[in-house]
Amino acid sequence: MTILKSLASMFSPSDAGVRRLSPADAAQLVRDKKAVLVDVREPEEWAETGVAEPASLLPLSDLSGPRLQWKQFLGQVGDCEIILYCKSGGRSGRAASVLAKEGFRTANAGGFGDWTAAGLPVRRIATAGN
Repeated sequence: MTILKSLASMFSPSDAGVRRLSPADAAQLVRDKKAVLVDVREPEEWAETGVAEPASLLPLSDLSGPRLQWKQFLGQVGDCEIILYCKSGGRSGRAASVLAKEGFRTANAGGFGDWTAAGLPVRRIATAGN
């Protein structure tokens, strides 16, 4: 039994305990100004697929690195909940977990595909070559 518990903890999701929200619920919280939405994908992904209309664009690589972009954002977020999404929900779950451990209120809205499937607004991001 100890081996099974050990294996379970090794493979448990890193976002355990982070609230999961539907895109519709996330959009409503943002509209009500109770939350901010953050896309944690990387810039090339934003340019390739577009982003949720109300999303701030803050890559996970910066959160886990120098926080050149995240530092200012976190200083301004106040008491709003931070709702994160990525391509499929994995990276946003990890980011939500990291921020929750730092005392921020967070939730995971899953992937960008969930947002578009819900018919929620998106915007295109211009690339440097355009």
